Amino acid sequence: MPLTAPKAILFDWDNTLVDTWAVIHHALAVTFEAFGRTPWTLEETRQRVRASARDAFPELFGDDTEAATELFYETFARDHLQGLAPRAGAPEALAALAARDDLWLGVVSNKTGRYLREEAEHLGWSRHFRRVVGALDAVRDKPAPDPVVMALAGSGLEPGPAVWFVGDTDIDMLCARNAGCTGLLIRDEAPGEGEFGAAPPHRHVATFEELLGLIA
Repeated sequence: MPLTAPKAILFDWDNTLVDTWAVIHHALAVTFEAFGRTPWTLEETRQRVRASARDAFPELFGDDTEAATELFYETFARDHLQGLAPRAGAPEALAALAARDDLWLGVVSNKTGRYLREEAEHLGWSRHFRRVVGALDAVRDKPAPDPVVMALAGSGLEPGPAVWFVGDTDIDMLCARNAGCTGLLIRDEAPGEGEFGAAPPHRHVATFEELLGLIA
């Protein structure tokens, strides 16, 4: 199925543009231990972290949700900037895309908006994006379409096939489907058969160079 040429490209943040697993894993481990739960391994963290804390923590911590959320973000805030590592090819790809005047670039992440924007500013990437939308910014977080609509505010565009959503997980592809956008999976591994259920990616790319090739 041919792709619609993009007029906007919205990126997931964590582990799409930047590698932040170590920081997230550490903050979760501290929080799990504080509330008498067995911490996940790093690989379990990679597999299980998808939703925002607002959506995930009530199931994980029950009545302790508010205190657990506070501890998680206290721990995360101490070292999240130092733990940032851009994904290979991401800085060059963002610079190339931002240089075009026919593309609206944005971020839609389930990282709390305050920290997300701090990280974008720390990396010097804020200038590339028209909108940087994180958890708690919209009424609902990914995979709801609300943050996609917010990220397009001012563009004159509506969510649709000409809006590409680039991410590395099933929740990104589900968000793309829910918003009616084109979902692009970026990760080393090709999608497994049936892995993404009713929301498979429209395309898979392993590198940002491949992504730029699709856009061209």
